[in-house]
Amino acid sequence: MSKKNQHVVPHGDEWAVKGAGNEKATKLVPTQAEAIKIAREIAINQKSELVIHRPDGTIRDKDSYGNDPCPPIDKK
Repeated sequence: MSKKNQHVVPHGDEWAVKGAGNEKATKLVPTQAEAIKIAREIAINQKSELVIHRPDGTIRDKDSYGNDPCPPIDKK
C-alpha cells in the first residue's frame, strides 16, 4: 500500500477526501468534519500526512501520522 498524503478539499457543496495525486475522490461527504474524520483514519492507517484545506482551497492545517523527520515542538 502506498503512503499517499490525504487531502480534505472542497468539492462543490460537499467535501472530498483525496489521496495526493489522485484525480478521483476517495469519498464525498456533506461536511468538512466528516471528511477530516475519514481522512485521518486513512492517514493513520497508511502512516502518511493529513492536509486540511479551507473552502477557498488554501491549506488550513496539517497533521503527520508517519515518520516525521521534523516533529513539531508544540503539542496539540
